Amino acid sequence: MTAQSRTIQSEPLKGHLAMLIFSIMVAGSFSFGVRAANLIDPGAITAARFAIAAGLIGGFAAAMPQGIPRTAFRSPWRYVLLGAIFAAYFVLMFEGLKTAAAVPAAAVFTLTPIMSAGFGWLLLRQKLTGQIAISLALGGIGALWVIFRGDIGQLMRLQIGKGEAIYLLGCAFHAFYTPLVRRLNRGESALVFSFGALLAGMIVLGILEWPVIRATDWLNLPAIVWWTILYTAVFATGITFVLVQYATLRLPSAKVMAYTYLTPTWVILLEAALGQGMPGLIILPGIIATIAALALLLRE
Repeated sequence: MTAQSRTIQSEPLKGHLAMLIFSIMVAGSFSFGVRAANLIDPGAITAARFAIAAGLIGGFAAAMPQGIPRTAFRSPWRYVLLGAIFAAYFVLMFEGLKTAAAVPAAAVFTLTPIMSAGFGWLLLRQKLTGQIAISLALGGIGALWVIFRGDIGQLMRLQIGKGEAIYLLGCAFHAFYTPLVRRLNRGESALVFSFGALLAGMIVLGILEWPVIRATDWLNLPAIVWWTILYTAVFATGITFVLVQYATLRLPSAKVMAYTYLTPTWVILLEAALGQGMPGLIILPGIIATIAALALLLRE
């Protein structure tokens, strides 16, 4: 096997590793977000995290040997579109977390692979194999089991909470964003492409959310809000933004988002570490189903 072929084969593995790290970092945003969602406007906190993340990623990109080439900003409408879509996801996430608990919200997030697979076919004509389709269905069933807490009656009546419903809409934006990155990327590095989308998202939020940004008493926010802003900006926005861009260029959209199946498990462990205890065993079958779905996707 030549060095070139080994490099080609290792690229998907790098994408999988990136998404594993992504799933862990995203989990923290649910636990932090639940504790801060009712203390600051969703638009204001999202604008702040985008501004910090854009500065962080932009600084790293500029420090690289290749820097930020002028050619990266051809067709700037691409970044505006991507930034607006991802901003919408985060605003709806924090709006949903005002009333949704961390674990059910994380379970809603695991429905994004199914939606991402649909958008992947629509934008890129990425086709599903039988095994991927089975794994996505299994993961979706597991997610629904956790969302409805194992209550078949609630599931049949589709009695989903307001917060979960709002966040589900946000997840649709996230699912659409994933294949759109691959469709719009014109050879830019993950770091530079992420910076462009973050910068554009920050500008869009600054324009649309300026009244609430200006009205926010930034100097007197509770400490948990600032910890949430910093964590979500650095880890759950900046770094995960790059990880998704990186993995999307190496894996099909459905596989990229498949790692969201691990998020509820990480959230349960984190919530337990924060003293919230373990959830009832009734949701255990749903967690097992989502992990099994990921295992199937990795085998495929």
